[in-house]
Amino acid sequence: MAYDPGAIDSALAAAVGDEPGLIAELRVAFVESAERTALSLERAATPEDWRNAAARLKGLAASFGAVRLMALATEASDRAGDAELLTKIKRAIARL
Repeated sequence: MAYDPGAIDSALAAAVGDEPGLIAELRVAFVESAERTALSLERAATPEDWRNAAARLKGLAASFGAVRLMALATEASDRAGDAELLTKIKRAIARL
């Protein structure tokens, strides 16, 4: 599964047009939201909390065309509390 650095910008451009400043702001908002959701995974007290956070991350990633992050979030749905997977998710977010 390859990482396409232009996918997020393409999704944002499709939504807001050719507005580089707005695209940059929305990208920052997306990354910050993904980071908060990863923190929710990290702090999940129950498997249900973990699955809910994974579902939020999957939806967020799908909305922005972050295919790799979406796949990891999908995988996380079935692997509650998996520290190795959480590390992969955090790395994927850092690459955004």
